[in-house]
Amino acid sequence: MRQLVVRLNPLVLVSFGFASLLGSFAIRDLPSAVAGVVAYAVAAVIFLPSWRYPLACLALCGVSAGLVAYSAWRLGNSDHAPVAAMRILVLAWPGAVAVGFVDPSRLGDYVAQGLRVPARFVASFVAVLQRVTSMTTTWQQVDRTRRARGLGPGRNPVAVVGHAGSMTFAMLASSLRGASRMSIAMDARGFATAQRRTWAEPAPWSRLDVVGLAVSVALGAVPVVARLLT
Repeated sequence: MRQLVVRLNPLVLVSFGFASLLGSFAIRDLPSAVAGVVAYAVAAVIFLPSWRYPLACLALCGVSAGLVAYSAWRLGNSDHAPVAAMRILVLAWPGAVAVGFVDPSRLGDYVAQGLRVPARFVASFVAVLQRVTSMTTTWQQVDRTRRARGLGPGRNPVAVVGHAGSMTFAMLASSLRGASRMSIAMDARGFATAQRRTWAEPAPWSRLDVVGLAVSVALGAVPVVARLLT
């Protein structure tokens, strides 16, 4: 069961983020906030293959939640601070986790074939997503290249800051070169003028996808139900 999430189609995975976003608007008191956070935590324990990535997302979302709670406390609304923090968790955490399992190519197939979005827009969108997901690999390659040339920062904190700045500039230059090459390649393949496009992979909906969509709607409705019952 913990591997089923990997088999869900990308549109279902994205629906978890939208459902949590809509459900967060119903969080107005502590019971609905606790119910929403607990529901998504239980779902993560049951369905996700590993807790490492969800915990990393939770930590990042927790920073934002903590800042919101601190702002509410500073404004004199200390009773609402925990509710505001947990609303941010419900709003951001499920979507952040779900996006990590989305493959850009499969997302493009389902958006184009399932939602009938124009093929030119889909192809450009998928190309951008693939560039974004490859930025970590590009950073590592640039860093290894600079260290091989003796340009590593060493242990000096000042040199580390300078190294980060030079790496950022190198990443910007690499991104511009990659974008130029991709634009030329897409034009050479007729992306600018093609009126009708075929897709190599099908985008079917399975029973698992229907169940996953139902689960996403049910989780998003938990804060609404909790608020109505309290």
